[in-house]
Amino acid sequence: MKPERPQALDSHPLLARIGGTPLVEIQLAREMGVRLFAKLESVNPGGSIKDRPVARMLRQAVAEGRFVGGRRLLDSSSGNAGISYALLGAALGIPVTLVVPGNASEERLARIAAHGAELILTDPLEGYDFALREAKRLAQTHPERYWYCDQYSNPENWRAHYETTGREILKQLAQQGLGPPDAFVAGVGTGGTITGVGRRLKEARPDAYVAAVIPETFPGIEGLKPLGHPGDIVPAILDEPLIDQRIPVTLEEAVSLCRRLAREGLFVGPSSGAYVHGALQLAATGRFRILVTVLNDTGERYVSTGMWKRAA
Repeated sequence: MKPERPQALDSHPLLARIGGTPLVEIQLAREMGVRLFAKLESVNPGGSIKDRPVARMLRQAVAEGRFVGGRRLLDSSSGNAGISYALLGAALGIPVTLVVPGNASEERLARIAAHGAELILTDPLEGYDFALREAKRLAQTHPERYWYCDQYSNPENWRAHYETTGREILKQLAQQGLGPPDAFVAGVGTGGTITGVGRRLKEARPDAYVAAVIPETFPGIEGLKPLGHPGDIVPAILDEPLIDQRIPVTLEEAVSLCRRLAREGLFVGPSSGAYVHGALQLAATGRFRILVTVLNDTGERYVSTGMWKRAA
């Protein structure tokens, strides 16, 4: 049976397993005469980087009594944050409702459902922003039923990366005798990773270069927003002035990098491939010696999309 009230997050053993992920070196960059490091986030309990901000947002929400009276946690997600919400919700006795675009991979949807979360699927042709608007509509219509976490606006999102991901990068590089990196490459989903890590790295090294990979509008890349188009919702927590360069990337380029990384033993999803593509684009300029990115999740989450389909 589920507990009558949410269990305190700090007392749950799953929390101790979030973060502290390995910093691995991408050998593809060695061929270009640079060193590229990446945080391997698939080892988190929920299989992705989203465990970090979700755990912090839930910790704050529990402390503030947001779920008293049986209110449900509500948010929109492209999939990975949804898994983190569902996982921690199941562990802590917090009921969860998630609004997810219908083109999220089958593996993500199955994992969310397995943890008992309620799924509301939106038309994939409407994009991620439609799911965000639908979650806001539900929150406004049923305030007594839902507590709306709103990862796009919740400052605990970027703070999780400032306090953990960014701090770990600096510590792990120092353990290898290296200082803060010359450049950091990520993308924008909610804006939490690039804002939190970017701020931490620029504090340590003011001239650290921050680049954002920007996918095409269609077919797009799961978890990444194609910013810059009329009507796009820009996440409230995104620190846009922090970004020094935007690097365009296609799904084909991202998947191609995923397949190359698999030959190194790194089995990752398309957003990770997009990040590495962007990092290699920066490496090719010859301006940067040490670069860092993140590998957001595992490639096993995308088998149903066909990206790992073997050639005939």
